[in-house]
Amino acid sequence: MPTPFLSSEEYDERAHQLYNEGQFDDALDVLREGLALYPTAVELHVGVGYARLAREEFAWGRRSFEEALVLDPDHEDALAGLGETLLKFGQQEAAIRSFRRILELGYQDDLDLMLQAGRALFKEGLIEDAQQFFDIAVQQAPDMAEAVAMVGYAQHRLGDDDSAIVTLRRALQLDGDHADARIYLGNILYDRGDYEAALYHLDRTAPDDHWDELGIWRLVELKKTVYRLKDDDPELKPWDARLTELHGDPDDIDEMLAEIETRMNESYEGRGQLELFGALLTDLADAKRDGATHRVVTDSGSSFDGTWEEIVQEMRDASATAQGRSIQEFMLNEARRQYAVTGMLISTTDPESFIRGSAEAGLLRIVR
Repeated sequence: MPTPFLSSEEYDERAHQLYNEGQFDDALDVLREGLALYPTAVELHVGVGYARLAREEFAWGRRSFEEALVLDPDHEDALAGLGETLLKFGQQEAAIRSFRRILELGYQDDLDLMLQAGRALFKEGLIEDAQQFFDIAVQQAPDMAEAVAMVGYAQHRLGDDDSAIVTLRRALQLDGDHADARIYLGNILYDRGDYEAALYHLDRTAPDDHWDELGIWRLVELKKTVYRLKDDDPELKPWDARLTELHGDPDDIDEMLAEIETRMNESYEGRGQLELFGALLTDLADAKRDGATHRVVTDSGSSFDGTWEEIVQEMRDASATAQGRSIQEFMLNEARRQYAVTGMLISTTDPESFIRGSAEAGLLRIVR
């Protein structure tokens, strides 16, 4: 039942508190109660819109923002909320117009709005438009680490890794505890092959700082390689636990890969040594007759030639983090790591299956 002695501002304040606590249903109830008494209160309509957004009820959210804009066409929060909902419906041009209207109204100094618009555009892949809002935020608050970091993320997505590295390092100078910037920087450095620097940054994060598996897989891999840690080392247990939280028990993947490897080993054990020797001679003869050398090109541009096994061996030798590992260990580790990135399970039964699976996952291209 509505509480008549509360003003619309007080209803809005109550709803804000509930919203910030993640109690979106309760916030919506408060806002509805307020609107029953104050149907023309713009802030309450805007609040309903954001509560609907949080509940992923985008059509209802859009309706609430549009109702707010009927009452106040230049309401900046309603324009930002409408822009977000329009992006959800694929109406990118209309969304960009809504966001840019905020700039036309002179709200460049509202850092929350600039970052909100930029993040919404960034999530939908509109990186150049997103960077415009991030740049404005940095102009308004050059010492704000979050805004600086967002510029770095956009630079990376636009292919300018050199600038991204400089920008993210600047963000960390402003705030050394900015975990997202440190993780992002660590992943960029890893992709560039600067494993020592990548380890430096990733090793300065905590498991709870990570919200995807990639950085964790890479940190664990680097720790095992550099510090010679075993799989069951106590130092790795918190990271394994975080992987479980993010994507279920990683042992399921290990078990599938181990099962494939076991079947492969059993098939070979079931054949006599003479048969294996004969098969090897046949394979060598076929390779000699057909000139069976292959070539693969990785997504980084590196090319490898030879038999399937030679190619995998060359790939292992070219990896700074795979030194001292057997070919089978290299394939298993890469399969685990790429599963975290692509969600595709790459076979490790033999080098050819591994390479063809990697090609299907888009990690390399088989030239011949």
